[in-house]
Amino acid sequence: MVRDMNSHQFQTRRFFFEECGVGVGKIALASLLGTEFGRRLRASDGVSRTGRAGPLAPKPSHFAAKAKQVIFLFMAGGPSHLDLFDNKPGLKKYDGQPVPPEVIEGQDLPFIERDAALWPSPMKFARHGQCGAELSELLPHLAEIVDDIAIVKSMRTDAFNHAPAQIFMNTGYLQLGKPSMGAWVTYGLGSESSDLPAFVVMDSGGGISGGAACFGCGFLPSTYQGVQFRSQGDPILYTASPSGYDRRLERSSLDLVNRLNRRRLGVVGDPEIATRINAYEMAFRLQTSAPELIDLRSESQATLDMYGAEPGKRSFANNCLLARRLVERGVRFVTLFQNGWDHHSDVISGLHGICPTTDRPAAALVKDLKQRGLLDETLVVWGGEFGRTPMIEKNPALGRTQGRDHHPNAFTMWLAGGGIAPGQTIGATDEMGYHVVEDPIHVHDLQATILQLLGIEHTKLTFKHQGRDFRLTDVGGNVVERLLA
Repeated sequence: MVRDMNSHQFQTRRFFFEECGVGVGKIALASLLGTEFGRRLRASDGVSRTGRAGPLAPKPSHFAAKAKQVIFLFMAGGPSHLDLFDNKPGLKKYDGQPVPPEVIEGQDLPFIERDAALWPSPMKFARHGQCGAELSELLPHLAEIVDDIAIVKSMRTDAFNHAPAQIFMNTGYLQLGKPSMGAWVTYGLGSESSDLPAFVVMDSGGGISGGAACFGCGFLPSTYQGVQFRSQGDPILYTASPSGYDRRLERSSLDLVNRLNRRRLGVVGDPEIATRINAYEMAFRLQTSAPELIDLRSESQATLDMYGAEPGKRSFANNCLLARRLVERGVRFVTLFQNGWDHHSDVISGLHGICPTTDRPAAALVKDLKQRGLLDETLVVWGGEFGRTPMIEKNPALGRTQGRDHHPNAFTMWLAGGGIAPGQTIGATDEMGYHVVEDPIHVHDLQATILQLLGIEHTKLTFKHQGRDFRLTDVGGNVVERLLA
């Protein structure tokens, strides 16, 4: 409490701040405007070249960008690099033998015994394209575009369980509450689209262990949160107008709400109010733009056949085609989650089931972007949270046989477009596919490289939270120069 010296009555602090014309909101706003977000908030007061105002207006990059947008094809569960990308013929001489103790010394093996037997892949591998990239027979469509992609066989991560590993790949941290890559990118660059969200997320297969933390905004203002789209039915729930509520009345009501919100924003300076204004406006525009977006009937039959897409169906193929349509319309970051890669049992049968679902659409996306002149400005990233072990997993108690365990020490990802030097394979693992022995690339290195391609210096894209400057790559990460064209 503070005391009013004229009336000799005690007044609340709220009365003091309001009557003195100081206002907690004005103090907070003054402080806020001195931060990086405040500068972005001030810069977004006007209308952008896309007609968009607010925190998602396009913002300049640190330097000339090679990519304008990102499509992340996230294969949740951990694809087996040994059965898809990383051929190890030398592993055959160890078939059925326990892994040498020195190889697994100090390693965490969460689900299988330390005396588990080594198991070479039964899949056939062949070289493809002018670059001679070696791929499993399970990836016939990817084999057609190997000269357009860069394969990284030396990825490493810090987590061996799904949820933390998925969160780490998408946010750069093992803990909950940190902004996802899409949130960081849209915070740094805004969006080129005025009628669609800057960061769109779609899921075609049963959800992911990391949940919404993989596309959340963390401590960034919530306007940078990934927006979930559905590939059938209403694209976004609760955006349809109630019966009898026409568009003119809706616009009038929204204008009134926005005037009240802007007045409140001027008083308290809370960036979440700017987020609310932007969200209301976006929801209004989405009522028209989203249904048009997901109507794949406007695509040619040849395009639908190339992806294996079927209008109105929930599928990875449909989502890949929708991803192309999203970046065509200026959406900055698109993440497609596809579950079904966690093969603790019968890995070969599992891969025979999941690969036809993903191989054709992923390759079609690269082909489609290229033929439309969009690949040069669109970065496509394919991969999961970790790889699989070269040891066979047999656990009768859990009903498991002929499977592979989680493996954070080595796994494979591929990238295309957006400034990537194509037609190359980077990195190598040992003869068992267990440890990286050449060009190790940590998750933070990959994240730093993605930002670099977007024109962002990863050490300078920061946000002050809880007394320190946070960034996507935490305190590590180096740009992988070999990946850059």
